[in-house]
Amino acid sequence: MKLNFSQKLVIARVALSFVLLVALNFIPVTGWAKLLCFVIPYLIAGYDVLLSSVKNIARGQVFDENFLMSLATIGAFVIGEYSEAIFVMLFYQIGELFQNIAVAKSRNAISSLMELCADTARVEKDGELIEMLPEEVEVGSIILIMPGERIPLDGIIIEGTSTVDTSALTGESLPAAVTVESSIFSGCINLEGVLKVKVTKPYEESTAARILALVEESAEKKATSERFITRFSKFYTPIVVVAAVLLAVLPPLLLKGEWTEWIHRSLLFLVVSCPCALVISVPLTYFAGMGGASKLGILVKGSSCLDTLSKVDTVIMDKTGTLTSGKFAVTGVYPKGISAYELTYYAAHAEAYSKHPLSKAVCEMYEGSIDYERINDVHEYAGKGVASNVCGKAVRVGNAEFVGGEPLSVTAVHVSIDDKYCGYIELSDAPRSTAKDMIAKIKKLGVKHTVMLTGDRREIAEPLSKDLAIDDVKSELLPEDKVREAERIISKAEGRVAYVGDGINDAPVLMRADVGIAMGAFGSDAAIEAADMVLMNDSIEQLPYALALSRKVRRIVIQNIVFALFVKGAVLITGAFGIATMWEAVFADVGVSVIAILNAMRALRKLNLD
Repeated sequence: MKLNFSQKLVIARVALSFVLLVALNFIPVTGWAKLLCFVIPYLIAGYDVLLSSVKNIARGQVFDENFLMSLATIGAFVIGEYSEAIFVMLFYQIGELFQNIAVAKSRNAISSLMELCADTARVEKDGELIEMLPEEVEVGSIILIMPGERIPLDGIIIEGTSTVDTSALTGESLPAAVTVESSIFSGCINLEGVLKVKVTKPYEESTAARILALVEESAEKKATSERFITRFSKFYTPIVVVAAVLLAVLPPLLLKGEWTEWIHRSLLFLVVSCPCALVISVPLTYFAGMGGASKLGILVKGSSCLDTLSKVDTVIMDKTGTLTSGKFAVTGVYPKGISAYELTYYAAHAEAYSKHPLSKAVCEMYEGSIDYERINDVHEYAGKGVASNVCGKAVRVGNAEFVGGEPLSVTAVHVSIDDKYCGYIELSDAPRSTAKDMIAKIKKLGVKHTVMLTGDRREIAEPLSKDLAIDDVKSELLPEDKVREAERIISKAEGRVAYVGDGINDAPVLMRADVGIAMGAFGSDAAIEAADMVLMNDSIEQLPYALALSRKVRRIVIQNIVFALFVKGAVLITGAFGIATMWEAVFADVGVSVIAILNAMRALRKLNLD
């Protein structure tokens, strides 16, 4: 990746300071002249550290890593260890450079989300096009979107066809085809044709604006281990300074030791004790994890969500739209007294004007074209069905009670013609093609218990759960029943509980679960706002990747903490007894930090679950 100016400047300062240090070791200078000569490369390498330390002391923030580095290196100068002082500062700057590069790399992984919003919108008014800020465009306005432009606001296409790049929102590389009446979302890119779009949401409620708001909020949600390290360093640093002072003073006073030797050991103690490896690597690991998630099309609302997800052993899932596609399809036609073609002909014509999902499925199944001139006197009865006149015949299409048929254990549209029952059309909401594989993968990752909650009848829910190998199923649930069932499962679970859903009625359960996971950036606003994590491309197959990533991040955090504490502890003990040198101390600080940072960056790597 390209380095910015400040990173290049640090490299130049480190290189210049190192060259001067090497040169000074070949120049025969002594006394004050030698001190002044060595101060020059020291200041080149560490003036910013000294300045930050002074500023923080003035603000009352004394005990931080800048203070420890300043104290240790100035102390080394006092006892005549000029080269060591400069090398400590050089290695510290190298460690900070690695940190900055790592943070920039992690930030780049999610930076595309910060570029979702278009700068302007081209609004059609009185036959003219006016460029406006997206924030100023009113709902109902007509906007024009040219090929190659980013879509500024959510809306419905009223003219034109095109393909749309949704990768910034969903992570899905394949463009989506759109045409008249298709919904399009802000943040996507129009690739081909000119589109006229009717705005359906104000800017602040648009998809891009909502996602940006969620990304900005995520930084405030710190993981438990992150908060622990922050609190730990506040108490740890003052204790280290006091211990270093005691190590420098007590042995010479009580044991008649050499002052220079024990001061040297105390300075070594300060260098080793700097908590950089922990303070830097733990937040960086979570940040890299969030960057890695965004590459997979997963929006994580803060490191605390990743931390909690890593401990999940129970996953609850909604059925419709989550485990299934949410789109009904005809699976059988069962006529009575008429042909199958006649049954589908009259059903499709009677349902032609209805927007109900079952009606749309019946019309899509009919292979002929709808003759709207043969349809009149249409009446739709909410929750029951449609009555209309088709070719002069009174046709009723709907549930068994409305039509006069026998109730069935499957989802069906019943049909009667001139008050005579003529059969039914069976429909089903098929499971997603990836659902079964997803269940197998999350179980392999350590999920012990899977549950499906649904409002559908038991006769529909149980066969689906068996087919997908789901451990438990609760059916015929009202929204409030889902909340109660989720609370019951949460109270009994050994670990944490995640809930995956996509609808408005899922929002209360998403909030009650330890981790709420919403399906799709284009799902219900309520579900997305209530969730802790959003699977942006509306694909349930992302769930195993989210689980695997969270567990990987937690493993890296634990590895870094254990490694840093072990190395520092070993060097502290050996340094106190005069065994370890300043070079081991530098490695225990900067070396450990660099290794921890490189380990943290593994969270950005692509996961392979196959």
